[in-house]
Amino acid sequence: VAAEPAPPPVEPAPPPPPRTTLCDVGCAKGLEGLEMKVLEKGVKYQEVKAGAGEPAPVGYQVLINYVMRVPGGQEFANTVTGDGPQDVRVGTGNLIEGMDLGLKGMRTGEIRRLYIPGDLGFEKGLPAAPGRARVLPKSDIVVDLELLYVPGLDY
Repeated sequence: VAAEPAPPPVEPAPPPPPRTTLCDVGCAKGLEGLEMKVLEKGVKYQEVKAGAGEPAPVGYQVLINYVMRVPGGQEFANTVTGDGPQDVRVGTGNLIEGMDLGLKGMRTGEIRRLYIPGDLGFEKGLPAAPGRARVLPKSDIVVDLELLYVPGLDY
């Protein structure tokens, strides 16, 4: 009896493309039906992705990613494609006030889209730079914020 031919080798699936944003076009369309929550001082947010574990306590050092946009949608800061995740303390003024307020209460793995009023963003604005949009003084901004890790709470 002749042996059956061996099956062809299975090629591994290609790796997914590297992430360049926290909420792409499809994700943004999905936000249209999500509840808008309001925090103190008028910061609003929508939960893009739920997190797990305990909320990050005020004063804890955490690791975050963010993508910042002007209201027209043009990006001006992106840690996903830029310098990598940032190490900050929750609620201690390491971030612009609107992001600081939006970070409070987040859980590991959570992604929020923050809608930050101009007086809680860049009071003096930011000049345009190569590859970066100009941010007008006290301009509203939109920030996708991801809490990656809370040392001491995440194991």
